[in-house]
Amino acid sequence: MTSNYPWLTIIVPLPVPAGLLIPPLPPPPKGGNKIVRRYTLGIRSPEFPPITHTLCYHFESKSPFVQSREDYDWINIPPDFHWRLGIDGLTMGLIPPTGFVTTSATPAARPVTRSPRSFYPSMLAMHSGQVGLFASQDILLFFLVWEPELIPAHSLLRSWGGKRRSYAATKSILYTAAGGLIFLLSGAITMGLYMPGEPALDFRVLADRSYPAALEMILYLSFLIAYAIKLPILPSHTRSPDTHGEAHYSTRMLPAGASSKMGGYGLLRINMESSPSAHSIFAPGLAVVGAIQIVCAASISPNQRSVKRRIAHPPVSHTGFVLIGIGSITDIGPEGAILQMISHGLIGAALFFIGGAGCDRMQTPFLGRMGGIAIPMPKIFILFSSLTIASLALPGMSGSAAESMVSPGIAGSTNRSYESKIIVLVTAAIGIILTPIHPLSMPRQMPYGYSGVTPAVPRVMDYGPREIFIPIRPLLPVIGIGLYPNAVLSLCQSGIYPISISPEQ
Repeated sequence: MTSNYPWLTIIVPLPVPAGLLIPPLPPPPKGGNKIVRRYTLGIRSPEFPPITHTLCYHFESKSPFVQSREDYDWINIPPDFHWRLGIDGLTMGLIPPTGFVTTSATPAARPVTRSPRSFYPSMLAMHSGQVGLFASQDILLFFLVWEPELIPAHSLLRSWGGKRRSYAATKSILYTAAGGLIFLLSGAITMGLYMPGEPALDFRVLADRSYPAALEMILYLSFLIAYAIKLPILPSHTRSPDTHGEAHYSTRMLPAGASSKMGGYGLLRINMESSPSAHSIFAPGLAVVGAIQIVCAASISPNQRSVKRRIAHPPVSHTGFVLIGIGSITDIGPEGAILQMISHGLIGAALFFIGGAGCDRMQTPFLGRMGGIAIPMPKIFILFSSLTIASLALPGMSGSAAESMVSPGIAGSTNRSYESKIIVLVTAAIGIILTPIHPLSMPRQMPYGYSGVTPAVPRVMDYGPREIFIPIRPLLPVIGIGLYPNAVLSLCQSGIYPISISPEQ
């Protein structure tokens, strides 16, 4: 179905030219970033009415086809390079949470007073790339919005990060740019220009095309390496704690809310849909790596003394559940993976804000200097404890609904042996048992612990209304999805079902 109103074409590129108008804005009388922040929030907010209108009146949740499709002859070069955007069950589950987190990250960046006219345009450009990738229906356009998204992310980390920001930014850009340029571009060009047949870049055409077994496996691996860096997947996961630990918490909310979903979305949209035979071969390995990743993240995290680095390890565990769900090749497994990506994006963004803002209040990132804050700072204690419990997949939270779908997905898979199922499920169960160690140790140390040293700040103030409102916004949908996950699954199922059927079926 082709859209009569090009709302995607307006929403996707709009933040970039809108961000270029920020430098000429008049400076506020007393400095700060109030005018720029409100302008940025005003750019982001108008996307919700057209998304809501489309969801209510122009989106059929049971249709497996791309809807609101926008196809324009963009650049007159072969092969068939068009500006193709559209939505289906996969994208409608990912685009709204991305915008939701961005509108939370904008007021979270109020403490950023150094060069706000460069900071906020980078945030807008980063959001534009994220939404554009989810809406893209052309594999070359997919790559063109994948790579530019890395530039503002690198700028935000390198210019507004911590003491080791240069190291973290260099490591991040080397990992992500190399993975995208070498593997994603080569795979996209090869897939689009493959002969015999007409060259094509449209996802719909590529999904119906068959390739020789050896070529399909090479293409699958090329894309997998690029997505492994983005998610991240072992052994490229070492980039994530460095990046999360050094970046400003407002900028970390954006990757937590969308960047990891970009890798998982790529695995579903390209690897699983366009290379089903290769996916049936690699899927058991993905599930095993996912289970190992859960255990590794749970084992390494307790050794981290920094709050930011401690919070950076649960996302690695959550990625393990995403891999297990995608590796199951069933209906319920990928649905659980989508739900886990949405849940992780909301919980991770709120946790990064709570942890970062708390470190700013106490002027230290180290857990050993934060003991005994339950009485003087009860609001921080309540919010941090609530979000920590949510990240543990407490029943009634979104993470519990996602994880409860991933395990049955593996158990019901028909493309793996009984022994491999047992290995994955037992390893994941060990990881689930170990995972509470690192989140629960933080609330124990911060509110009730004894630091043993002179506090960094003798008297600190508790959170104000802004700092309470920002984490509560994502916490409410986390509880809502946990109580009624079908609100999201009803959107995703139509997009998952056509790609979750293995070639043998």
